[in-house]
Amino acid sequence: MSDKANNTENITTAIADTAKDAADISANLVRSEIEYANKIYQIAIDFFTQYSFQLVGAFLIFLFGLYLASKIAKGVLKLCEKKNLDITLSHFVASLTKIIVMTVVVVIVLSKVGVSVTPLIAAIGAASFGAVLALQGLLSNYVAGFNIIMTRPFVVEDTIEILGVTGIVKEVRLGFTLLKDEDGALITIPNKHIVGEVMLNSQKDSLLKLSVGISYQDNPLDTVALIERTLSTLDIYTNEPRLQVGIDEFADSAINIGIRLWIPTNNLYEIKYAAYKAIYLAFEQEKITIPFPQQDIHIIDKQA
Repeated sequence: MSDKANNTENITTAIADTAKDAADISANLVRSEIEYANKIYQIAIDFFTQYSFQLVGAFLIFLFGLYLASKIAKGVLKLCEKKNLDITLSHFVASLTKIIVMTVVVVIVLSKVGVSVTPLIAAIGAASFGAVLALQGLLSNYVAGFNIIMTRPFVVEDTIEILGVTGIVKEVRLGFTLLKDEDGALITIPNKHIVGEVMLNSQKDSLLKLSVGISYQDNPLDTVALIERTLSTLDIYTNEPRLQVGIDEFADSAINIGIRLWIPTNNLYEIKYAAYKAIYLAFEQEKITIPFPQQDIHIIDKQA
């Protein structure tokens, strides 16, 4: 019985010691957590005590810089519009001015809170080098767009023909140029496909070429004068009538009259149909014949 009592006493003592050790460990963990939290709290208090005015000042400088950059950009835009600069170039210069001002503001803000700008600039330079290698195709569009904006081979509302596409320039961005054709469809052309290509820029108007044939029994000079009078009365021109009419070809079955009209691009086909209608009505009134291809066959009698 004494041995059994001793074993029971030993087990009880071991359990008590284990519970005591566990309690000590828990207490130490809680104490460590409290000390760590106190350190974090003390660091935060010291940081805000030391840098609170710098943070508030940096925030106020950033807000003022943002306001100042917006005001300067608007002023530059108004100045460009007053000088009658191209709208795309005006917006580009205004945006570039805002970026430059904000860059200066960010540098001032970072130096205000004690951040060294030199390592940051080095890191940005290294990241930019990697980005340039990864985005060569995309960046080529932006470089080409910058070249278009600076050299201005065309401006908004010009009519251009390039890569087999014709349309009115609606917007020129750094990455792409947006055209609008007569059907109202928007055509997006990456700028890298514009720079270095052969491009036709007819400014506000497009050249419309027409042709009509008359019989050899009609006077072609009188017909040319009739067509000029007829088309000059149509309300199809941007400003004053611009047209050329003349004898284009002496064909097999007809004398072909060539017609060249400079008219607005946005209703090109509508004007084409109206011009042909006016010519047909004028020919009908003046009894001018529009011939069709024909052949005369002469049969020779050998017995004769």
